[in-house]
Parts: sequence; structure tokens; C-alpha cells
Amino acid sequence: MAIVFVAGTTAEFIKIGPVLAELSRRGLPYRVWSTAQHVDGVTQTLKDLDVREPDRLLVTSGGRRSVARVSQVPGWLANVVWATSGQFRALKREVGGNGIVLVHGDTFTTVIGAALGRLLGAEVAHIEAGLRSGSIRSPFPEELNRRIVGRLATLHFAPTERERENLEYRTRKGKAEVIVTGANTVVDALRHARNAEVEVPELPDPFGLITLHRFELVQSKSDFEAILLRLREFSKTLPLVMVVGNSERAKIEEYGLEYIFDDRLTRVDKRPYSDFLGILMRASMVVTDSGGLQEECAALGVPCAVHRERTERHQGLGENVVLTELKLDKLDEFLANWQDHRRPSTVDNYHPSVLIADRIAGYAAPQDDRRTQER
Repeated sequence: MAIVFVAGTTAEFIKIGPVLAELSRRGLPYRVWSTAQHVDGVTQTLKDLDVREPDRLLVTSGGRRSVARVSQVPGWLANVVWATSGQFRALKREVGGNGIVLVHGDTFTTVIGAALGRLLGAEVAHIEAGLRSGSIRSPFPEELNRRIVGRLATLHFAPTERERENLEYRTRKGKAEVIVTGANTVVDALRHARNAEVEVPELPDPFGLITLHRFELVQSKSDFEAILLRLREFSKTLPLVMVVGNSERAKIEEYGLEYIFDDRLTRVDKRPYSDFLGILMRASMVVTDSGGLQEECAALGVPCAVHRERTERHQGLGENVVLTELKLDKLDEFLANWQDHRRPSTVDNYHPSVLIADRIAGYAAPQDDRRTQER
């Protein structure tokens, strides 16, 4: 028997990292297989979380490049299928007859890992299970991915009772077990990073943090320009810092939106996870289209506007988090009253990685078995 995690994106490694660290603390062996959906920044992220590099790559050596655009997905997926088929017997030996394959979240890697686990005859567990937006079109393809994995997995780690209720159809059929962890594992990552020494750029004091990257927003020049102009106007009241990655930077240049930025609305390059958290924990408020950042703000109690049509996450909504539904008037209302949304931090209230490790500990192969697998 063996415990195997399949991950591929930076966000997945961030959120399984605390579980891996908890298993290591207990001396329980595990394996990590990576699809290399993301490459840039993964090594530093794992280092920040005190987690070792993946044990096996499910891509060929020539396929190790970050998937940043939708057009890259078919080639990457074909590479994963090719590489995995060539390693199938070795993968089956590593999992063993009664092993468990764990996946996280809602990415293409999540679906690949769950399907692979079933093909290998292993139990499939889904961390951050049960999130639903109510619309298969938004967010897409994340909502579709979650529904697929919801049917492939037999063990679901749901953050709260709300997600457990979304999975009731599985338990009624007697085909699944659902464990409520109280929160997403990101709270364990936040707690770990809170005391870490990090490098952050020189920042205003105080300031607001901006991240905008989702396809549904940046695909439209008019929508992207409109929110940036709104934020520049607000920055006269509170300086804003926007963290930009390669894709957002390319869109800003393509649309000719550099003129919007000035000494009140500034840009900084995307940072490794711990360094980014160093920025987040100094921020007075946040405007984002990231579901992950929504959860981090909810746990930290930081006022946050989520500029999306829908969100599959309910954490913080109605408290310190406001969903704008992509409506600028709702964003304006938040910006006018953001200080009223601050709440106490709940980071120390939950330890989901401990609960997950408790449940899967029985799958751990003895140390001598693991050495045999590695040979």
C-alpha cells in the first residue's frame, strides 16, 4: 500500500504542501507525481513549505514547461498521456494493491490524477472537495473539473458542511465517504508562512493589493481597462499595488494600458508564494479575481472584493468578502466602505491537514517497502 499525491500547478502544491509536511512529521512515507502543469516557481514554493521535490514526473523531459495559455493544453495533455502510458506498470507497483491517490482542487491535473488513480485500481481522495458555483459555465473549466472528480473520487475532504451537503448525492448512493476538515488546507500554509522571513518590495504604508488574471476578465480589453481605471481613481485615496504575472503583463502591453499605472497604482512582478503572502499580510484591503486569494483573505479577515461573476467558494462572503458579480457599481460600493469589512483572523482555529493525515495514515507503506519501490 502507498500514499500518492498527484499535483501539477503551483496552487496545488501550496495546498497539499501542509499535508505532506504533516505526513513527514509523523514519519509516514508518501510519493508525489507531478504533471508539470506549472514549472516556474514550483521549486521555490516547495522549499518555502519545507516539502521535497516530486518523486516522479508524468511528462517527458521535453514537456517540462508551464502551461500558461489555453492553446498549450492539448500538447501538454498529449505529453502527459504519452509519458504516463510508458510508466504505467511502474506507477501500479508504486501504488500497490490497496493504495490511495490524492488530488486537490479543480485543475486539469486534478482530473488526470483522479482518472489515473481509478485506472491503477487505487482509492481516489479529493482534497478541497464539494465546491460548486451552481453553473457549469462559470468558472469554466473549473466547475466541470470538480464535477468529474466528484464522481471519480471515493473519499472527499470537504472544507465545510456546505461542501459536504453538495456531495450528499454521492453518500446517499453509498459510494463515497465525506470528511469535513473545517477549512481548506490553505490555512495551514498561511500559518506556516506567517512567521517565515520573506523578501518583499518596498511598499507604501498603508496600501491595497490587486491581482487580476482570470480569462473571463482579461480577455476583454474594455472590461480590463474599466476596472483598472476604477482602481486608479480609488488609488487617490489609498495607494494600490498590483501583482502581475507574465500573462497579465502581456495583456497590459497588448491593450496599451500602461498609461493607467502611476506612483499611486503601481505594479510589482509575481512573487514566490511566501513572498507574496508577505505582501498580502501587509495589505489593508484586496481586490482580486482569485478564488484562492478569496479563501486566504477570508481566513486572515482582510477586506476583499472578488471581481468575478460567480464563485464556488462561500468563505468570507457576507463578512469580509464581497462578490462583485463583475459589476462596477458593486466594486464601487466596496471601495467606498472597505474598512467596514475587516474581521478577526481565524487562521489558528483550524488544522485541516492533521485531519487529512489522520484518515490516510493507514495507507502508508512501511519504510522498507518504500525503499524497494524507489529502487
